[in-house]
Amino acid sequence: MTRKEPDLSFLLDHTSHVLRTRMAAALGELGLTARMHCVLVHALAEERTQIQLAELGGMDKTTMVVTVDALEDAGLAERRPSRTDRRARIIAVTEQGAEMARRSQEVADRVHRDALAALAEGERDALVHALRHLTEGPLATPTESTQPARRARQRKGNI
Repeated sequence: MTRKEPDLSFLLDHTSHVLRTRMAAALGELGLTARMHCVLVHALAEERTQIQLAELGGMDKTTMVVTVDALEDAGLAERRPSRTDRRARIIAVTEQGAEMARRSQEVADRVHRDALAALAEGERDALVHALRHLTEGPLATPTESTQPARRARQRKGNI
């Protein structure tokens, strides 16, 4: 059977996986995980609850609790009562956490910049534009399925 279209699933999955491994290694040098970075940056932007931060970071409740526990243990964030809702607790970033968020964002920006550097400038803009269009349009919402989607196997050769 001859392929009629490029294997977009493999291309996106593989590049995403490699980018995540590079990000994990780079953030690991700061003692952070990508989830910790995500929580710090989003909690610093505005007052948010654990549930709101979990939704922004695509984390389940258990993962979020473990992540915030690690941030608290490192002195980078703390759980506090919300100023607007006495029943809610927010994740507040400490001064040390704000500095770490600044540093980790520089790392994340560098990893992304380095990945895009393999492309010509016009190709970079076109890729980012196309990906934004897909994520805000036809690929914005996952399709419900009885068969859970799994990460594609690694392969070599023509795509």
